[in-house]
Amino acid sequence: MAAAGDHGSPDSYRSPLASRYASPEMCFVFSDRYKFRTWRQLWLWLAEAEQTLGLPITDEQIQEMKSNLDNIDFKMAAEEEERLRHDVMAHVHTFGHCCPKAAGMIHLGATSCYVGDNTDLIILRNALDLLLPKLARVISRLADFAKERASLPTLGFTHFQPAQLTTVGKRCCLWIQDLCMDLQNLKRVRDDLRFRGVKGTTGTQASFLQLFEGDDHKVEQLDKMVTDKAGFKRAFIITGQTYTRKVDIEVLSVLASLGASVHKICTDIRLLANLKEMEEPFEKQQIGSSAMPYKRNPMRSERCCSLARHLMTLVMDPLQTASVQWFERTLDDSANRRICLAEAFLTADTILNTLQNISEGLVVYPKVIERRIRQELPFMATENIIMAMVKAGGSRQDCHEKIRVLSQQAASVVKQEGGDNDLIERIQADAYFSPIHSQLDRLLDPSSFTGRASQQVQRFLEEEVYPLLKPYESVMKVKAELCL
Repeated sequence: MAAAGDHGSPDSYRSPLASRYASPEMCFVFSDRYKFRTWRQLWLWLAEAEQTLGLPITDEQIQEMKSNLDNIDFKMAAEEEERLRHDVMAHVHTFGHCCPKAAGMIHLGATSCYVGDNTDLIILRNALDLLLPKLARVISRLADFAKERASLPTLGFTHFQPAQLTTVGKRCCLWIQDLCMDLQNLKRVRDDLRFRGVKGTTGTQASFLQLFEGDDHKVEQLDKMVTDKAGFKRAFIITGQTYTRKVDIEVLSVLASLGASVHKICTDIRLLANLKEMEEPFEKQQIGSSAMPYKRNPMRSERCCSLARHLMTLVMDPLQTASVQWFERTLDDSANRRICLAEAFLTADTILNTLQNISEGLVVYPKVIERRIRQELPFMATENIIMAMVKAGGSRQDCHEKIRVLSQQAASVVKQEGGDNDLIERIQADAYFSPIHSQLDRLLDPSSFTGRASQQVQRFLEEEVYPLLKPYESVMKVKAELCL
């Protein structure tokens, strides 16, 4: 049997998010090495600030801590945690073991949440910084797709029933608009993140006030200095032992909303694949089915939908956690947050990597689209035909009745006999409509049924999409890489 926690062994469970789907860079942000290295960095920042403000910490102690930031003995830390049943103190002892001169100054005045919560906020910030350019690239790829096909007519669907025509590019802009809202929300949440800072056990900073012999100004300076070192513009003024768990709700709500957008987009792509109007990329040696070799299943879109559902459910964890935090803090948040925060970001990362891959290789089949339009357009064109007949001197009511009868006959051919829609052929064969026979091609031109779709695409891209993407121009050329 594999040893407990032997996550590299095939005999031990590993999360597919890490082993199969998410990018190496996102996995690293949530790795033990990054987490515990950040703990050590926070202890160093605290010691540096305390030294600057007059506490008896030597340059030699500071240098010893700096030299051992990456010298993490994970085996010793695990043994210490098993002995102490306290993860932070286990790492205090492990850090102190390789920093014997500085050991007595590590974690001075701090509580566990000084390293735990501040590290979580750093991780959330850095994880959001990874997601933002990935989402921007997806929007950019879809914007290119929409621009190229801004005028390509396609059948619209409401209730998944044939409706008025739109264009392939305009439909894509529906997807882009949702993703643009997600990009703005991700940026807002990232910019609104505040550092927990140096607050002590219940948020009162009492331990630091004691260290600095009641000097309130020095305590405030300490908080600001460490916040600046961590790269945050602001810290919370008010905390309990932890930063408010409402922050986790804010972050995961935005990710859940992104999940909803991606699910809708990829569902549309799956439906269009069934109609054979559009397909996601399909590699030369890719197998669609073990039993049916002809199949080209929309596997990437299905994966996005599957993971998006998981992402959307994860917001329930911080909602419930925030609601049951008694007074200054309870520890029933800890185990839950270890799972839901990492899973939310690894899932969002996977979804965006996959959707970028899809958007870089979408295939459109104009002839299939044209054929479907021909099947439905005759019914949609009847109002235009009636108007043309009236202009040619006919009666609106007589023409309406003629078309009603012919439409019912054509519908019967489609539904009862499985034939093509022959309404136009029936109109061409009916002498009543001879005054407008020469106009039928113009009246049935699909582009005349798409309204202002192409103009809307152009204006939307120029006024809303391109300005939003401008800050991400330097990373736009990065191609998507799928893990499996």
